Amino acid sequence: MDVLEGKTVTPPPVWLMRQAGRYLPEYRQTRAKAGSFLDLCYTPEYAVEVTLQPIRRYGFDAAILFSDILVIPDAIGRNVRFEEGSGPQLDPLSVDEIDALTKTELGNKLEPVYETVRRLRQELPAETTLLGFCGAPWTIATYLIAGHGTPDQAPARLFAYQHPDAFAKLLDHIADLSAAYLIRQIDSGADAVQIFDSWAGVLGEVEFERYAVKPVRRIIDKVRAARPGAKIIAFAKGAGYLLKTYRQATQADAIGLDWSVPLSFAKELQKDGAVQGNLDPMRVVAGGRALDEGIDAILQELGSGPLIFNLGHGITPQADPANVTRLVSRVRGGPI
Repeated sequence: MDVLEGKTVTPPPVWLMRQAGRYLPEYRQTRAKAGSFLDLCYTPEYAVEVTLQPIRRYGFDAAILFSDILVIPDAIGRNVRFEEGSGPQLDPLSVDEIDALTKTELGNKLEPVYETVRRLRQELPAETTLLGFCGAPWTIATYLIAGHGTPDQAPARLFAYQHPDAFAKLLDHIADLSAAYLIRQIDSGADAVQIFDSWAGVLGEVEFERYAVKPVRRIIDKVRAARPGAKIIAFAKGAGYLLKTYRQATQADAIGLDWSVPLSFAKELQKDGAVQGNLDPMRVVAGGRALDEGIDAILQELGSGPLIFNLGHGITPQADPANVTRLVSRVRGGPI
């Protein structure tokens, strides 16, 4: 929370995206008990347990609510399901459905998520930050339109060119639902929230402004209007040079950086406030020298400014838990 205020903390706080996940044996055991992936997200007992597992094991400085970015499409009736080997599947959205969709509300579907946040804040150590999150409107829209993930989000890009007014209306509605969702998470006990724009990197300059910047700014404005002190991290994966004005344009307190962002550029971005990232997740898989060198380079370049140490995207299932122990110890300057 100090870093989100723009302060430099040494050693920097550390957490990892997807720190609760399949690389941990205890997660796999809980996942097997829960049944479906959405049952895991919507059952507070299980969601609390998997959120706490990496905190118990590694003592990270932040816990992030265990859920998924697609709970908002699920809450508004888009028939979200997670199929083994093929990822999330939804009912594809047609242009004729957008007017009806923009009248939908979240309702009570996400009450279990807020209950999970309340329980986590009670169970976590006081010094451990609790992060809530949502998906950014552009990324959510890519799944709504295609009905599944695609390599370059061509279906959503084409839809946006062919139906610009309808697409803008869709993004505004997702932004409004997302803001309401984040406000409820904050009211339930989240200390800060992160907005994940996992597919920002497929957008050109004009489209990035329209589809990645403006909707995220809309969310942040609405959250701050309701909760003026809210602390917000925005992560536009793959945005590269377009990150130069992303913080100012969105008014995020911190910006997340993927592993492709050069550290020299990250240093420039850090002059305006906190940055988060940006170790390549494959270094955690590799371990050893590759891991150490990656950590040291980030600390050397960014450690003298406001930094939240993290990966440049989520930890992968093949990561060795022992390598995460090594990572945390090295970031904190302890024995390896």
